Amino acid sequence: MSSVHTPISETAQYLQAIRERVGTIVVGQDVVVERMLIALLTSGHLLLEGMPGLAKTLLVNTLARAMHLNFRRIQFTIDLLPSDILGSEILDERTGNFRTHQGPVFTNLLLADEINRAAPKVQGALLEAMQERKVTIGSQSYSLPTPFLVIATQNPIEQSGTFELPEAQLDRFMMCHRLGYPTPVEEEEILRRNLKLGVKREGSGAVARTEFDMIKEEAIGSENDLISAMEAANHIHVSDVFLKHVVDVIERTRKHPDLEVGCSPRAGISILKASRARALLHGRDYVVPEDLFALAEDVMLHRIRLTYEALAEGKTGANVLRQILEASVS
Repeated sequence: MSSVHTPISETAQYLQAIRERVGTIVVGQDVVVERMLIALLTSGHLLLEGMPGLAKTLLVNTLARAMHLNFRRIQFTIDLLPSDILGSEILDERTGNFRTHQGPVFTNLLLADEINRAAPKVQGALLEAMQERKVTIGSQSYSLPTPFLVIATQNPIEQSGTFELPEAQLDRFMMCHRLGYPTPVEEEEILRRNLKLGVKREGSGAVARTEFDMIKEEAIGSENDLISAMEAANHIHVSDVFLKHVVDVIERTRKHPDLEVGCSPRAGISILKASRARALLHGRDYVVPEDLFALAEDVMLHRIRLTYEALAEGKTGANVLRQILEASVS
């Protein structure tokens, strides 16, 4: 698959094949897969909010294997140190010299599980690596692998003993998607698939299979296919009308009386990039207003903050954002 000359339809088929592969392992959650692909195609980072047990690790693992990307997971805890993520210099007792040990951040897909459970200095170390895409260990700087995508998770309920990400750090995430529970039909399919997993032999014993055992090892396409898709997303047409519409919506968040903090310029850039990638995923070579409306909550909601008065009146950020979007088209 060549880069710029690859037809949009061919690239869309490649991306659709990846979504279908993930769908063979994870039931539902198609929107989450779309958001992960958007982040990957645009070199953004994704924050997922959802209860435990919604297959977040399985999703990222399956996507990584389908695209032949390296995957690592870090469980964030209060005693985690920056060096546990970034790496450190270790004294080699045999030679008497220091050698560099690169941490788990050196990967393509990094799942930062429960990021708000780590101390602020650890969060800051990861977010700096996300922004600069390089890590300094000792006196030496190392570039992170490409592509590099961080998918961080937060539990929206258990807030005891956590360190909430401040606005400036939340702004580093291109999108924040809120995962819901599967529908009853999807949950029934999950249970049916689980009944068929069976057991596998290991050595002289056996162990029950899990969904992770069902992930296929062979990748769909090649690294060049992913590069071509990233280049194709960067060539999706954005009209002046769409551009002004984005600026208008961003501006309204800064002037709305119920909002203490509106969206940053980075939000507008993220909407444009995400809209281009979404258009590609839907087989279009141009963006449409539907892309903005579909992505607005994930891109903008974590970047705005309600005033104290609005909170006291029981208003929510989602409702205010919906008002802004409706007003922008009236």
